Amino acid sequence: MIAERVQALALGGLNELPTQFIRPAHEQPENSKAIVGVTVPLISLSQPHNVVINEIAKAAHEWGFFLITDHGISPSLIQRLKEVGQEFFELSQEEKEAYANDAASGKFEGYGTKMTKNLEEKLEWIDYFFHFMAPPSKVNHSVWPKNPLAYREVTEEYNKEMLRITDTLLQLLSEGLGLEGKVLKSSLGGEEIEVEMKINMYPPCPQPELALGVEAHTDMSGLTILVPNDVPGLQVWKDGNWVAVNYLPNALFVHVGDQLEVLSNGKYKSVLHRSLVNKERTRMSWAVFIVPPLEKKIGPLPELLDDQNQAKFSNKTYAEYRHRKFNKIPQ
Repeated sequence: MIAERVQALALGGLNELPTQFIRPAHEQPENSKAIVGVTVPLISLSQPHNVVINEIAKAAHEWGFFLITDHGISPSLIQRLKEVGQEFFELSQEEKEAYANDAASGKFEGYGTKMTKNLEEKLEWIDYFFHFMAPPSKVNHSVWPKNPLAYREVTEEYNKEMLRITDTLLQLLSEGLGLEGKVLKSSLGGEEIEVEMKINMYPPCPQPELALGVEAHTDMSGLTILVPNDVPGLQVWKDGNWVAVNYLPNALFVHVGDQLEVLSNGKYKSVLHRSLVNKERTRMSWAVFIVPPLEKKIGPLPELLDDQNQAKFSNKTYAEYRHRKFNKIPQ
């Protein structure tokens, strides 16, 4: 069954939101407004090492989310990444469909739109493109966009930067737990860590106050490193309220994911977040998920456990974790 694409739906010119996208009342943005005057942590990596460790550990503990600046990725590379992603979504529907994924048969890479399993489940106002960027053994260039021509070169360059930033962040987060800098990276799989790219595309929506681009969720990754376009929409949950994340050009938006919460035994928090949509403008974001290989066993780090600090999470493979999360089975 061919999925109905949200972008095609939006381009068809709708005056009202189709029923399958209308969220339950308590989820609707107009009934769950973000708190005003609270801003998320913003951390410059150019500060002294111990200052950065403390700020990142504090943000990961209190928020599970922070923005980083002075990360060394050139603004022109971020700009090119956004351009090639936008150009893909501007291709004809037919050209995009050549890359259609088939999540039902386990083929997650490619162009997709989330379909529901049942009638009660509501849809999200989003199309996406998903593929692996690392390690080389997982990369299948045949599923990457061939058009625009620069897609592969730009994405490979961005992947190198993501690997570098991941190393930096995992080292800082390890030290923030009082551990050796290498611990978190090796616990997530070392050189076998997988890097996934998901380009999120949220077309203009006729009734954004009734819809969500992405419903409230935590990421099952170790870390998620995201850059958005200039259309706001991301909100994070903090102390019983939604907090809107403002656009900051060239900053990286860092989410602590479930695997890091487990490894840190809850010291770091996997952030609950959602994405709103816009009536006039297309929102896009480029989310890079840093995940362990499927067979990697993840549990609280033994170094953090003692009589006073019992394990709050069980040990299981990432494959088992994913299966449970996808199927909403308690972990």
